Amino acid sequence: MQKIANEDLGRLGVDEFKSSAKCNAVLILDSVRSLNNVGSAFRTSDAFAVEHLYLAGITGTPPHREIEKSALGATESVVWSHHPDIVDLLKNLKSQGYLLVAVEQVEGGQSLELFQPPAHSKVAFVFGNEVFGVSDEAIALCDIGLEVPQFGTKHSLNISVCIGVVLWDFMSKVGIAQLKGA
Repeated sequence: MQKIANEDLGRLGVDEFKSSAKCNAVLILDSVRSLNNVGSAFRTSDAFAVEHLYLAGITGTPPHREIEKSALGATESVVWSHHPDIVDLLKNLKSQGYLLVAVEQVEGGQSLELFQPPAHSKVAFVFGNEVFGVSDEAIALCDIGLEVPQFGTKHSLNISVCIGVVLWDFMSKVGIAQLKGA
């Protein structure tokens, strides 16, 4: 076994990526404080060909040195926008037909392995603040609460890890073959 050289990976350029097929998911960061976590969300959104990254509330926006440190240029490839009011953003996405999914520990929530995204539906995953989680106002508008099962003493994951786990699960259920064949 041998590592593949970067130039042999067949990676898309920024312009090619922008015009390539995307998965039927968007991410929403609800008042995420850490600019490194914001940068990681950009990088993971690029990796999984997320349709749009919404930065809401106090979430920091590019350009910023701390975001770029972990984004590694993904702020140029991923379509993003900032929205000061999470409620207005979620109402707008709901009116566009998105299934709103709060990734949060909530009463009546669903464990990630049981989540089966409706075929061909658009899904908006909401990830919350590192201390307070997804805001109560956002949870009230969401259709589903989704929880990543955990078995240790900590009952939370870093948001950047959680985004990767949730997107991998989503793509493995609905989108990898679709994007590979695009």
